[in-house]
Formats: sequence, structure tokens, C-alpha cells
Amino acid sequence: GDRVKKALRPVRKAELIRQASDVYGISGRRGCRLLELNRSTFAYRHVEPPDEGALRLRILDLAAVRVRYGYRRLTVLLKREAGQVGPKRVYRIYKAEGLDLKRKKSKKRGSRVRAPLAQADASGQRWSMDFITDKLNDGRRFRVLTVVDQYDRTCPVLYADRSISASKVADALDHAARSAGALPQAITVDNGPE
Repeated sequence: GDRVKKALRPVRKAELIRQASDVYGISGRRGCRLLELNRSTFAYRHVEPPDEGALRLRILDLAAVRVRYGYRRLTVLLKREAGQVGPKRVYRIYKAEGLDLKRKKSKKRGSRVRAPLAQADASGQRWSMDFITDKLNDGRRFRVLTVVDQYDRTCPVLYADRSISASKVADALDHAARSAGALPQAITVDNGPE
């Protein structure tokens, strides 16, 4: 019984209820209860969408004139001309006609000519700084500030925390300067989000 009821689609159930009311004289309400069909689904009548030929042609005309307009701006123009035109309707026609705009991927260009970096000649002359991110076993993330001397590959700073703010970076570099005796002439960083 239950498997049969679940297997029947709502449209099929509505047909069965109509047949049962014709043959056995039961009400639609009772038939819906017996077949576990929502009464609003049973009472629903399909409405044909209005003819969209004129709207489709107007969208194509506007898109040909205003090439860079997306469906939202075309909807505004159509509302000015014809009154109530919904954005979902315009979007459906817009996509069906293949008018959606292709986004150009911008190429990343360097802001200036890159010169080769000078090599460190002595210890403490040039440091490299970067952040490393990882996760603990419980899924929480942590970051590590790493500073490496480019000459002898020692690590004056290795600072780990859940989040590292600019003030924490400054404090870590001050501590490294006190330990090493002075800050280097240059600190190299990558062009990351930090």
C-alpha cells in the first residue's frame, strides 16, 4: 500500500482521484486524504505562459544596440517601455538566446620592471619573510611567521599563532633585532595577501 502511494507521481494521483470521484462518487478532499496528496496540488491548473515572441524580439533588439548591457539593465529598459516585466522572465529569455556576457580574465601585470634582487654578502644583511598556514587535528587553522637570513639560511624569527596581526609581526621583528644586534638592510617579502 505505502510503496504504491509513494511510487505514484502527483499528476498520476490527481488523475486517480478524478476517476475515483467519477466512478465511486467520493469527494476530492477524501481522495486526497486516501492517496496522501496535498489538496493544493490536486486543485492546481496549469497556466500557459503568455506569448513571449514580441518580448523576445525586443530583448534581442536592445541587446544588439546595447552590447555591454546585462539582463538586469535590459530589464530596467523594458520596464520603462512596457511596464511590468519580471527580471526572472528576462533572464530566462536572455540565457536561452545566448546573450550572456563572457567575462574577460584580466592578466596580472607587474607594476614596474623587475630587477634582479641583490644577493646577500654577509650574515644579517638581507632577510626573507613569509607566512605558512596549516591545520591542527581538530580543524583549527594556525599561521607561522618565518624569517630566514638569505646568506647563511638561519632563522631569526619563527612565530606561530592562530592569527598574526601587523603589531605581532612588528613585535617579532623587534625581538629578532634585539637578539641579532640589528635589523638587516633589507627584508624581502612576496606579493601575497599579507
